[in-house]
Amino acid sequence: MGFTEKQEVLVKESWEVLKQNIPENSLRFFTLILEIAPAVKNMFSFLKDSDEIPQNNPKLKAHAVKVFKMSAIQLREKGEVVVSDTTLKYLGSVHIEKGVIDPHFQVVKEALMRTVKEAVGEKWSDEMDGAWGEAYDQLAAAIKTQMKQELEAARKSSSDY
Repeated sequence: MGFTEKQEVLVKESWEVLKQNIPENSLRFFTLILEIAPAVKNMFSFLKDSDEIPQNNPKLKAHAVKVFKMSAIQLREKGEVVVSDTTLKYLGSVHIEKGVIDPHFQVVKEALMRTVKEAVGEKWSDEMDGAWGEAYDQLAAAIKTQMKQELEAARKSSSDY
């Protein structure tokens, strides 16, 4: 399904609310990820050596902003989420390196959706839920496709020897 103009507007409007309190929303986002799937903690370098989520960790905030922005801002008139090839290659290789698998994408989606819902409060609606879900699903699909291509290329090059 394509990403509609209305969905784009809903995501961008809620992004404006979300970004007004990035430190708190970032902390909430990672708290939710670890509540849902505590085992993924070691996948994040900035959480690895800590027993709790550090309140003022700039890397945590930066990472959360990237996830929020990639879902919210990479929208284009083509009716899809557009990510540059360079960014996609980087995301694919990092996700492979960290051992990310399909269920991890669902954890991040759930945490993202709950964070946005809490941040926008009464403005949340079924339509906004659908818009963020579609934006995230398209982004996740692009990353998964890139990961698959990189893994296939690696297998091919290792079998060439």
